[in-house]
Amino acid sequence: MFALLSDGFAPAPADSLGACVDSTGVTACQTGDVPSRRSRIAVAASLAAALLGLGHAATSAYWAQGGTALLDTIGGDIERWGRQRDPSVVGALWAIAVVKAVVALAAPAIAGRPTWLPRWTAGRAPRILSWIASITLVAYGGFLTVVGLLVQSGLVPAGSDADRRALAWHAFVWDPWFFLWGTAFLVTLLLTRSSGRRPGAR
Repeated sequence: MFALLSDGFAPAPADSLGACVDSTGVTACQTGDVPSRRSRIAVAASLAAALLGLGHAATSAYWAQGGTALLDTIGGDIERWGRQRDPSVVGALWAIAVVKAVVALAAPAIAGRPTWLPRWTAGRAPRILSWIASITLVAYGGFLTVVGLLVQSGLVPAGSDADRRALAWHAFVWDPWFFLWGTAFLVTLLLTRSSGRRPGAR
């Protein structure tokens, strides 16, 4: 994962630093120069998004291969399907794990723009898809976190047959996890939205 970032922000020779300073005195270097503060924040955000996303993907993969730990914190049909081990459900879990991993790795790929990736990965379509994914994660995780916290506070009543343990885990762990992942990814996109694309990218 760190290799995804190494190509885009390589340190510059000492005699090239003068060309990296704009009229305000703030460094604003591009690929091959000393990274600016904005670039460093983008890298940090992309790493956070990658780690959060890969953690989510690993959890789904664990359940897909038969693990049952923490399934009771999900509750509902997902818990039941996970324990029944229906082939279609197992396949869906593996597909979800793969999608999560791809989205997770998209953040450092965007921040680092490594030259060894295919040129199309630096094009407009992957970036648009990344915006869609990040906004969806923020909206989904944020909305469910707010609702979950309202239920936990007692401001919104839970049903009499509600799974209290699952509700608490969703309010404090699972849903905020989606929100933080999406936020880190969104910050990465915002901070790299003016970055130049690799030559030949479309």
